Amino acid sequence: MLRFATELCAWVAAPWALASWSVTAAVASVVLLIGLPTVFSTPGDKAQVIVAVPGAVTIALVLLQLVVAVAASWSAWPVWAAVPVTALTGACLVAERTRWRGLLAATARA
Repeated sequence: MLRFATELCAWVAAPWALASWSVTAAVASVVLLIGLPTVFSTPGDKAQVIVAVPGAVTIALVLLQLVVAVAASWSAWPVWAAVPVTALTGACLVAERTRWRGLLAATARA
């Protein structure tokens, strides 16, 4: 739930931050932020895998979402909105540790 909430923040904040610079970049940011994790996933982590990747790649894609959520929220939104996104991201990092250990262990066994 925390990861989805953070991803949602990234999906909203990234195009918001980029729209004044380039509408194309704003649209591309959403396509990439949603598309990459949809296409590339670790077997066993999702029910349907389109392109199988090691656990480290899945972790990197989550980290990308988290970094974008924080950076874009601070860039596009007032402090009162960016602070909760940053706190949510921190909570997500803590909550994801167990999943990430499992992803890395599954990759090591494969």
